[in-house]
Amino acid sequence: MNDKQAMTTKQQQEFKAKRQKSLTYQRDKDREKVRGIFRFYEVPGGGMSFCYKAYKGDPVEKYTLVDGEVYSLPLGVAKHLNKNGWYPVHEYMKDDTGRPHMMIGKKKRRFGFQSLEFVDVDELQEAREEEPLVTATPLP
Repeated sequence: MNDKQAMTTKQQQEFKAKRQKSLTYQRDKDREKVRGIFRFYEVPGGGMSFCYKAYKGDPVEKYTLVDGEVYSLPLGVAKHLNKNGWYPVHEYMKDDTGRPHMMIGKKKRRFGFQSLEFVDVDELQEAREEEPLVTATPLP
């Protein structure tokens, strides 16, 4: 083995150690509890169950949440609820002659977690019938 290969191996080991330390820090941060209100925009007053596992070695946990109830959840679960609770809706914009000329993409929010521990102006806005524009693609 020459010096170049040994150096590369040493650098790889250092990189793995730093990555593991960072992963451990992020895992601990995602396990901190946050208090907030679960919002189920798709079925107001309804309930939703899901399983969640973020990191290798963590157990799979089942959550059952009801719209409008206050919960104390791990930060990672709260982030998951806010980032992944939507689906795309696509439609075409038509010109004066009725021909489609642009595809419009919007996000339809299904559910979210409104934190009671910190205030974020974007989070406090209620879900609207007309969601904000996500994409606008001209047709060929």
